[in-house]
Amino acid sequence: MSRHRTILSIDGGGIRGIIPAMMLHYIETATGRPAADLFDLMVGTSTGGILALGLAQPDPERPQRSRYRARDLADLYAQRGPGIFSSSPWRRIRSMAGLFDESYPSAPLEATLQDYFGDSSLANCRCPTIVTAYDIEASETVFLKSFKPEHQALACTAAARATSAAPTFFEPLAVSVAGDTRALIDGGVFINSPVVSAYAEGLKLFPGDTLTVLSLGTGELTRSIPARRAARWGKLGWFMPVLDCVFDGVSRAADYQMNLFLGQRYQRFQLTLDQASPALDDTSPGNIAALFQAAADMIERERSRLDNLVAYLRALHGHPPLLQGLLDDS
Repeated sequence: MSRHRTILSIDGGGIRGIIPAMMLHYIETATGRPAADLFDLMVGTSTGGILALGLAQPDPERPQRSRYRARDLADLYAQRGPGIFSSSPWRRIRSMAGLFDESYPSAPLEATLQDYFGDSSLANCRCPTIVTAYDIEASETVFLKSFKPEHQALACTAAARATSAAPTFFEPLAVSVAGDTRALIDGGVFINSPVVSAYAEGLKLFPGDTLTVLSLGTGELTRSIPARRAARWGKLGWFMPVLDCVFDGVSRAADYQMNLFLGQRYQRFQLTLDQASPALDDTSPGNIAALFQAAADMIERERSRLDNLVAYLRALHGHPPLLQGLLDDS
Protein backbone atom coordinates (compact mmCIF):
# COMPACT_ATOMS: atom_id res chain seq x y z
CA MET A 1 0.00 0.00 0.00
CA SER A 2 1.49 3.33 -1.07
CA ARG A 3 2.12 6.11 1.45
CA HIS A 4 2.55 9.86 1.36
CA ARG A 5 6.21 10.78 1.88
CA THR A 6 7.70 14.23 2.47
CA ILE A 7 11.23 15.34 1.55
CA LEU A 8 13.08 18.45 2.72
CA SER A 9 15.88 20.03 0.68
CA ILE A 10 17.92 23.01 1.95
CA ASP A 11 20.30 25.11 -0.17
CA GLY A 12 23.76 26.30 0.76
CA GLY A 13 24.44 29.92 1.63
CA GLY A 14 26.63 30.47 4.69
CA ILE A 15 25.18 32.87 7.25
CA ARG A 16 22.09 33.12 5.05
CA GLY A 17 21.06 29.78 6.58
CA ILE A 18 19.08 31.99 8.96
CA ILE A 19 16.41 32.25 6.23
CA PRO A 20 15.52 28.55 5.83
CA ALA A 21 15.91 28.04 9.58
CA MET A 22 13.23 30.64 10.25
CA MET A 23 10.98 29.19 7.56
CA LEU A 24 11.24 25.83 9.29
CA HIS A 25 10.63 27.48 12.64
CA TYR A 26 7.29 28.70 11.29
CA ILE A 27 6.41 25.21 10.02
CA GLU A 28 7.45 23.50 13.25
CA THR A 29 5.48 25.96 15.35
CA ALA A 30 2.37 25.73 13.18
CA THR A 31 2.37 21.93 13.11
CA GLY A 32 3.53 21.44 16.69
CA ARG A 33 6.10 18.90 15.50
CA PRO A 34 9.88 18.93 14.96
CA ALA A 35 11.18 18.66 11.40
CA ALA A 36 12.50 15.13 11.93
CA ASP A 37 8.90 14.01 12.58
CA LEU A 38 7.53 15.88 9.57
CA PHE A 39 9.96 14.70 6.87
CA ASP A 40 10.87 11.22 5.71
CA LEU A 41 14.14 12.45 4.19
CA MET A 42 16.19 15.61 4.80
CA VAL A 43 18.95 16.69 2.41
CA GLY A 44 21.23 19.71 2.66
CA THR A 45 24.24 21.31 1.05
CA SER A 46 26.76 23.39 3.02
CA THR A 47 24.83 25.52 5.52
CA GLY A 48 21.76 23.50 4.51
CA GLY A 49 23.66 20.36 5.46
CA ILE A 50 24.38 21.76 8.91
CA LEU A 51 20.68 22.54 9.30
CA ALA A 52 19.59 19.08 8.13
CA LEU A 53 21.98 17.36 10.51
CA GLY A 54 20.99 19.65 13.38
CA LEU A 55 17.29 18.99 12.85
CA ALA A 56 17.97 15.24 12.76
CA GLN A 57 19.78 15.13 16.12
CA PRO A 58 18.11 13.07 18.86
CA ASP A 59 17.81 14.30 22.40
CA PRO A 60 20.57 12.42 24.31
CA GLU A 61 18.20 11.67 27.18
CA ARG A 62 15.10 10.95 25.06
CA PRO A 63 16.31 9.66 21.68
CA GLN A 64 12.77 9.48 20.30
CA ARG A 65 12.64 13.29 20.47
CA SER A 66 14.62 15.96 18.64
CA ARG A 67 17.48 17.72 20.38
CA TYR A 68 17.09 20.95 18.40
CA ARG A 69 14.28 22.87 16.81
CA ALA A 70 14.81 25.15 13.83
CA ARG A 71 14.80 28.24 16.04
CA ASP A 72 17.74 26.83 18.01
CA LEU A 73 19.69 26.59 14.77
CA ALA A 74 18.75 30.10 13.67
CA ASP A 75 20.12 31.29 17.00
CA LEU A 76 23.28 29.28 16.35
CA TYR A 77 23.93 31.43 13.27
CA ALA A 78 23.17 34.67 15.08
CA GLN A 79 25.25 33.87 18.16
CA ARG A 80 28.13 31.83 16.79
CA GLY A 81 28.33 33.14 13.21
CA PRO A 82 30.44 36.21 14.05
CA GLY A 83 33.04 33.98 15.75
CA ILE A 84 33.07 31.45 12.89
CA PHE A 85 33.56 34.14 10.24
CA SER A 86 36.30 35.99 12.07
CA SER A 87 40.02 36.22 11.36
CA SER A 88 42.95 38.18 12.71
CA PRO A 89 44.36 41.21 10.86
CA TRP A 90 47.55 39.22 10.24
CA ARG A 91 45.62 36.37 8.61
CA ARG A 92 43.74 38.82 6.37
CA ILE A 93 47.04 40.34 5.28
CA ARG A 94 48.74 36.96 4.80
CA SER A 95 45.83 35.52 2.81
CA MET A 96 45.29 38.71 0.81
CA ALA A 97 41.57 38.57 1.66
CA GLY A 98 41.37 34.91 0.73
CA LEU A 99 43.37 35.05 -2.51
CA PHE A 100 46.35 33.06 -1.23
CA ASP A 101 44.96 31.17 1.77
CA GLU A 102 41.63 30.39 3.36
CA SER A 103 39.92 33.47 4.74
CA TYR A 104 39.08 31.92 8.11
CA PRO A 105 40.66 29.45 10.52
CA SER A 106 38.66 26.23 10.89
CA ALA A 107 38.93 25.99 14.68
CA PRO A 108 35.90 28.21 15.56
CA LEU A 109 33.66 26.35 13.10
CA GLU A 110 34.84 22.98 14.37
CA ALA A 111 34.36 24.02 18.00
CA THR A 112 30.79 25.16 17.26
CA LEU A 113 29.94 21.92 15.47
CA GLN A 114 31.43 19.91 18.33
CA ASP A 115 29.33 21.85 20.83
CA TYR A 116 26.13 21.16 18.89
CA PHE A 117 26.72 17.60 17.66
CA GLY A 118 29.01 16.18 20.34
CA ASP A 119 29.74 12.49 19.75
CA SER A 120 26.65 11.87 17.61
CA SER A 121 27.21 9.86 14.42
CA LEU A 122 25.18 9.73 11.21
CA ALA A 123 23.61 6.50 12.47
CA ASN A 124 21.92 8.53 15.25
CA CYS A 125 19.93 10.76 12.87
CA ARG A 126 16.22 10.56 13.68
CA CYS A 127 15.23 10.33 10.01
CA PRO A 128 17.17 9.56 6.81
CA THR A 129 19.53 12.48 6.26
CA ILE A 130 21.98 13.31 3.47
CA VAL A 131 24.64 16.01 3.16
CA THR A 132 26.71 16.72 0.08
CA ALA A 133 30.47 17.14 -0.33
CA TYR A 134 33.10 16.90 -3.05
CA ASP A 135 36.31 14.85 -2.94
CA ILE A 136 38.97 17.06 -4.54
CA GLU A 137 41.58 14.28 -4.76
CA ALA A 138 39.31 11.67 -6.35
CA SER A 139 37.32 14.29 -8.32
CA GLU A 140 34.10 12.67 -7.09
CA THR A 141 30.82 13.90 -5.74
CA VAL A 142 30.07 12.53 -2.28
CA PHE A 143 26.66 12.07 -0.69
CA LEU A 144 27.04 11.26 3.00
CA LYS A 145 23.97 9.24 3.97
CA SER A 146 22.82 8.45 7.49
CA PHE A 147 21.20 5.21 6.30
CA LYS A 148 24.17 3.91 4.29
CA PRO A 149 25.99 1.29 6.43
CA GLU A 150 29.47 2.41 5.41
CA HIS A 151 28.69 6.03 6.37
CA GLN A 152 26.90 5.49 9.66
CA ALA A 153 30.00 5.56 11.86
CA LEU A 154 30.98 9.01 10.56
CA ALA A 155 30.63 11.72 13.21
CA CYS A 156 28.00 14.35 12.48
CA THR A 157 30.63 16.94 13.36
CA ALA A 158 32.82 15.67 10.52
CA ALA A 159 29.92 15.45 8.06
CA ALA A 160 28.84 19.01 8.89
CA ARG A 161 32.41 20.30 8.63
CA ALA A 162 32.89 18.58 5.25
CA THR A 163 29.71 19.88 3.65
CA SER A 164 30.48 23.44 4.79
CA ALA A 165 34.18 23.56 3.80
CA ALA A 166 33.59 26.34 1.28
CA PRO A 167 36.64 26.96 -0.94
CA THR A 168 38.51 30.18 -0.05
CA PHE A 169 36.64 30.32 3.30
CA PHE A 170 37.75 27.12 5.08
CA GLU A 171 40.37 24.48 4.33
CA PRO A 172 39.30 21.04 3.05
CA LEU A 173 38.63 18.30 5.57
CA ALA A 174 40.56 15.02 5.45
CA VAL A 175 38.22 12.39 6.82
CA SER A 176 37.97 8.61 6.75
CA VAL A 177 34.80 7.43 4.99
CA ALA A 178 34.23 3.69 4.68
CA GLY A 179 37.95 3.08 5.27
CA ASP A 180 39.12 5.54 2.61
CA THR A 181 40.65 8.92 3.37
CA ARG A 182 38.72 11.63 1.57
CA ALA A 183 39.69 15.28 1.04
CA LEU A 184 36.26 16.90 1.17
CA ILE A 185 35.01 20.38 0.41
CA ASP A 186 31.64 22.09 0.34
CA GLY A 187 29.04 20.28 -1.76
CA GLY A 188 27.92 23.66 -3.09
CA VAL A 189 30.68 23.51 -5.70
CA PHE A 190 28.51 21.11 -7.68
CA ILE A 191 25.02 21.19 -6.19
CA ASN A 192 24.13 24.29 -4.18
CA SER A 193 20.44 23.32 -4.40
CA PRO A 194 20.30 19.55 -3.79
CA VAL A 195 16.58 19.21 -4.51
CA VAL A 196 16.80 17.08 -7.66
CA SER A 197 19.16 14.65 -5.94
CA ALA A 198 16.85 14.63 -2.91
CA TYR A 199 13.91 13.71 -5.15
CA ALA A 200 15.93 10.99 -6.91
CA GLU A 201 16.94 9.52 -3.56
CA GLY A 202 13.31 9.63 -2.45
CA LEU A 203 12.26 7.62 -5.50
CA LYS A 204 14.85 5.02 -4.58
CA LEU A 205 14.01 4.90 -0.86
CA PHE A 206 10.23 5.01 -1.24
CA PRO A 207 9.30 3.25 -4.52
CA GLY A 208 5.63 3.59 -5.41
CA ASP A 209 4.90 6.16 -2.69
CA THR A 210 3.51 9.67 -3.26
CA LEU A 211 6.32 12.18 -2.80
CA THR A 212 6.00 15.81 -1.77
CA VAL A 213 9.17 17.92 -1.80
CA LEU A 214 9.83 21.14 0.11
CA SER A 215 12.86 23.13 -1.11
CA LEU A 216 14.18 26.07 0.90
CA GLY A 217 16.52 28.67 -0.57
CA THR A 218 18.86 31.05 1.20
CA GLY A 219 18.22 34.05 -1.03
CA GLU A 220 19.33 34.92 -4.53
CA LEU A 221 21.08 37.96 -5.93
CA THR A 222 19.35 40.94 -7.44
CA ARG A 223 22.33 42.81 -8.84
CA SER A 224 23.12 42.51 -12.52
CA ILE A 225 26.55 42.31 -14.17
CA PRO A 226 27.02 45.05 -16.78
CA ALA A 227 28.42 43.48 -19.94
CA ARG A 228 30.72 46.44 -20.59
CA ARG A 229 32.34 46.06 -17.15
CA ALA A 230 32.60 42.26 -17.36
CA ALA A 231 34.31 42.51 -20.74
CA ARG A 232 37.37 43.90 -18.97
CA TRP A 233 37.51 41.21 -16.31
CA GLY A 234 40.14 38.52 -16.15
CA LYS A 235 40.26 35.49 -13.85
CA LEU A 236 40.45 37.59 -10.70
CA GLY A 237 37.59 39.88 -11.65
CA TRP A 238 35.33 36.98 -12.59
CA PHE A 239 36.04 34.79 -9.57
CA MET A 240 33.20 35.75 -7.19
CA PRO A 241 30.68 36.90 -9.84
CA VAL A 242 30.97 33.62 -11.73
CA LEU A 243 30.30 31.68 -8.53
CA ASP A 244 27.17 33.76 -7.97
CA CYS A 245 26.04 33.02 -11.53
CA VAL A 246 26.68 29.29 -11.08
CA PHE A 247 24.87 29.04 -7.73
CA ASP A 248 21.80 30.99 -8.85
CA GLY A 249 21.73 29.36 -12.29
CA VAL A 250 21.94 25.80 -10.96
CA SER A 251 19.26 26.51 -8.34
CA ARG A 252 16.88 27.97 -10.93
CA ALA A 253 17.45 25.02 -13.28
CA ALA A 254 16.69 22.60 -10.43
CA ASP A 255 13.55 24.58 -9.62
CA TYR A 256 12.38 24.34 -13.23
CA GLN A 257 13.03 20.60 -13.36
CA MET A 258 11.22 19.91 -10.10
CA ASN A 259 8.16 21.86 -11.24
CA LEU A 260 8.01 19.61 -14.30
CA PHE A 261 8.43 16.46 -12.18
CA LEU A 262 5.95 17.17 -9.39
CA GLY A 263 3.82 20.23 -10.08
CA GLN A 264 2.10 21.36 -6.87
CA ARG A 265 3.71 18.53 -4.93
CA TYR A 266 6.92 20.50 -5.21
CA GLN A 267 7.03 23.64 -3.06
CA ARG A 268 9.97 26.03 -3.34
CA PHE A 269 10.41 29.04 -1.06
CA GLN A 270 13.04 31.53 -2.17
CA LEU A 271 13.56 35.28 -1.94
CA THR A 272 15.68 37.99 -3.48
CA LEU A 273 18.27 39.65 -1.27
CA ASP A 274 17.01 43.22 -1.63
CA GLN A 275 18.12 44.44 1.81
CA ALA A 276 20.36 41.73 3.28
CA SER A 277 23.87 41.16 1.97
CA PRO A 278 24.44 38.24 -0.44
CA ALA A 279 27.84 37.59 1.18
CA LEU A 280 28.11 34.17 2.79
CA ASP A 281 30.19 35.60 5.63
CA ASP A 282 28.59 38.96 6.46
CA THR A 283 27.88 38.47 10.16
CA SER A 284 27.57 42.13 11.05
CA PRO A 285 24.71 42.83 13.48
CA GLY A 286 22.91 44.84 10.81
CA ASN A 287 23.05 42.05 8.25
CA ILE A 288 21.98 39.35 10.70
CA ALA A 289 18.97 41.50 11.60
CA ALA A 290 18.27 42.00 7.88
CA LEU A 291 18.32 38.22 7.28
CA PHE A 292 15.81 37.63 10.08
CA GLN A 293 13.65 40.41 8.63
CA ALA A 294 13.91 38.96 5.11
CA ALA A 295 12.67 35.62 6.42
CA ALA A 296 9.81 37.29 8.30
CA ASP A 297 8.82 39.21 5.17
CA MET A 298 8.79 36.04 3.07
CA ILE A 299 6.69 34.21 5.65
CA GLU A 300 4.15 37.02 5.53
CA ARG A 301 4.23 37.22 1.74
CA GLU A 302 3.87 33.45 1.33
CA ARG A 303 1.46 32.94 4.23
CA SER A 304 -1.29 31.36 2.12
CA ARG A 305 1.01 28.82 0.45
CA LEU A 306 2.81 28.10 3.71
CA ASP A 307 -0.42 27.50 5.56
CA ASN A 308 -1.57 25.12 2.83
CA LEU A 309 1.68 23.19 3.28
CA VAL A 310 1.18 23.20 7.06
CA ALA A 311 -2.36 21.88 6.63
CA TYR A 312 -0.98 19.08 4.45
CA LEU A 313 1.67 18.16 7.02
CA ARG A 314 -0.81 18.26 9.88
CA ALA A 315 -3.24 16.06 7.96
CA LEU A 316 -0.47 13.66 7.03
CA HIS A 317 0.55 13.18 10.64
CA GLY A 318 -2.87 13.44 12.25
CA HIS A 319 -5.80 12.90 9.92
CA PRO A 320 -4.75 11.22 6.63
CA PRO A 321 -8.30 11.32 5.14
CA LEU A 322 -8.03 15.13 5.08
CA LEU A 323 -5.17 14.91 2.57
CA GLN A 324 -7.62 14.80 -0.34
CA GLY A 325 -7.22 17.99 -2.36
CA LEU A 326 -4.24 19.40 -0.46
CA LEU A 327 -1.30 20.22 -2.77
CA ASP A 328 -3.07 18.57 -5.71
CA ASP A 329 -2.33 20.00 -9.16
CA SER A 330 -4.76 22.77 -9.93
